[in-house]
Amino acid sequence: MMSVGLARKAAAAGASAAVLAALGAGLVASPAQAATSATAAASKATSGSAKVSVSTPKAAVRDYEGSCPTEVDFSAKITVPVKGKTKLAYRWLHGDGSKGKVKSLTLTGHGSKSVTVKQSIAFKDDVKGWEAVQVLGPKKVTSKKGYFSVSCKEPMKLNEARTHLNVSARAWASPSTYVGSCTFGKRISFTGVISSNRSAWVRYRWVLNGHVVDYGKIKVHDSRKVGFSISPRHSQHGYAQLQVLSPDRASSNRAAYKVWCKGKDRDEHSHSVPSYGAKVNASVSASTTSDCKVSASGSIFTTGAAKVSYTWLLNGQTAGGGNVSFGRDGGTQGVSMTRALNGSAAKGGSVTLKVSGPRNSESYTASYSACKAPEPAAPAPKPTTTATAIPTASATTLPLPVK
Repeated sequence: MMSVGLARKAAAAGASAAVLAALGAGLVASPAQAATSATAAASKATSGSAKVSVSTPKAAVRDYEGSCPTEVDFSAKITVPVKGKTKLAYRWLHGDGSKGKVKSLTLTGHGSKSVTVKQSIAFKDDVKGWEAVQVLGPKKVTSKKGYFSVSCKEPMKLNEARTHLNVSARAWASPSTYVGSCTFGKRISFTGVISSNRSAWVRYRWVLNGHVVDYGKIKVHDSRKVGFSISPRHSQHGYAQLQVLSPDRASSNRAAYKVWCKGKDRDEHSHSVPSYGAKVNASVSASTTSDCKVSASGSIFTTGAAKVSYTWLLNGQTAGGGNVSFGRDGGTQGVSMTRALNGSAAKGGSVTLKVSGPRNSESYTASYSACKAPEPAAPAPKPTTTATAIPTASATTLPLPVK
């Protein structure tokens, strides 16, 4: 049994319970055996508390939008308890169910060691997926899924570049006139057609009696149909209009409609606009300033009352954000971000604006160019020396004093 004095000394030195137990056992054995047992117990207690962990993989640009094929870089951090030499084995897991090759490396030293593992994947088409890392040794651990998306924009052909983009729209109501009971399920549908003389991503919105009620974004090769519907609960009349916002602006005709409610639910004197849950949308642009900063601006707009949160991403990393609120009629609010560029970011990159509202979340990305090297300063003009004549004193003869 360990003496009270020895126990107090060990406790004063900050020994753990395992070390105290080893010391107690060491009094029965030799002093060398006691020291070895104490070291082994402390090492066992330390290694038992360390765990193998792996972070959620991150894409350099989580939501890529641009020309394809493109490569997306992924990275994750693995932390492993190391004692002497420890072999780390891992592999990447892909969202399509496939698995990457098993890779291994040897870590040396003592304590926890962290290693960042990376991979690059080439994509030719639009995709939404995830990546994960599975550690196979020294202990099997799998990370959470890191999600990403790729939205490919077709490169403009030479003849298309020479052709000015022309977008048009038309709309109609079905039925344009309704007479009957205005119960739930009775709907007036509005259909529109967006036409373009060449392939383009088109952003549009629907306006009902002067109120924005829906937003959307589609890829138009020749023409595409879009639409929405209302379920009137009272008599009313008005119009719907399809408006193209980008890459060119255009507006359809006003599609007129009339509703005459008859029966139990009629209300012939009400002309209110049906209410809708607010939908959020945005746009973004970015440019590089002369002092090597990226300046980005965006517009956030909703179809009704909403509190919208937004986040700025600079090359996939969070660079700011905030919240904006909109009244009953929705509207548009501008947001901006300016950040200094250094390292690889100064060679060009992308800025992403992510918005999230009560009905949906969207993200929009814009590219910026590399910083221009500052022009050398013009040499300072050499000072010119002008010779100035210095007047010399002339001798003057003074009269002698009279004695």
